[in-house]
Amino acid sequence: MSSKLLRIKDISPFLARELKDLFYDENEIAALARIIIKTIFRGSGLHQVYNSSTLLNSDQSLEVSRFCSELRTGKPYQYITGETEFLDCRLKVKPGVLIPRPETEELADMIIRENRSYKGNIADFGTGSGCIAVALAKGIPGAKVTGYDVSVEALEIASENATINKADAAFEKFDILRPGTKPPGPAGIIVSNPPYVLNSEKAHMRKNVLEFEPPLALFVDDNDPLVFYRKIAEISADILEKKGRIYFEINESMGAGVASLLSARGFTGISIVKDLHEKDRFVKATKP
Repeated sequence: MSSKLLRIKDISPFLARELKDLFYDENEIAALARIIIKTIFRGSGLHQVYNSSTLLNSDQSLEVSRFCSELRTGKPYQYITGETEFLDCRLKVKPGVLIPRPETEELADMIIRENRSYKGNIADFGTGSGCIAVALAKGIPGAKVTGYDVSVEALEIASENATINKADAAFEKFDILRPGTKPPGPAGIIVSNPPYVLNSEKAHMRKNVLEFEPPLALFVDDNDPLVFYRKIAEISADILEKKGRIYFEINESMGAGVASLLSARGFTGISIVKDLHEKDRFVKATKP
């Protein structure tokens, strides 16, 4: 890879050449170039960052090359930079946790808009990086938010993210699927973005997801795709307060199934909500 010094305006064409045989399209290349620029010039004035003729020094040019080399392996850029943005939060991420998706931002934003003045307990099952819990703690300051996960590594990262963002969120180890596990205390809101990608869908997924992101946080068996939703619905019957709300992110094919589970548990006001791409992506309901 070339060691020639680059100007800011050279970064995007450089990436396009180096990554031409991979799966990045023109818009993704442009977005990656902006991310690299922000990473290299962190702390510098915006006038310098956006002056396209600015010449990178040798270390900065090498950093572009290194970034590009890692992208060529299929490694997601969030794991290269070690962070990502989520609503108004900056989150630390690494291969032990799932990279938050835009759809999950939509979920957190919807919960905040609908419960901004709420002052009770919120339980986030399968918290991962803590993205939902941290965002809710900041967006609903009167609530007490606790994120639960089976992964100790994920819980450590989630705690760091709460500290980084000055969010009053706690995190505890909890295995949703373990028989006999004592459920946590009462909550007025339950939220979960559990694993919902079918194993059979792996054949259509990109290398950067399959080889780098944790399968424990992504995939479920085709023979029982609603296993996490069913268990959380069971738990909610015990811990969700009267008139409490439950929010799920779902596989677009699972809306009717998740709605049926909640109906069987006596939930009312069940809604299947579409994401910005007009796909069934969320289910929400109220406990009578």
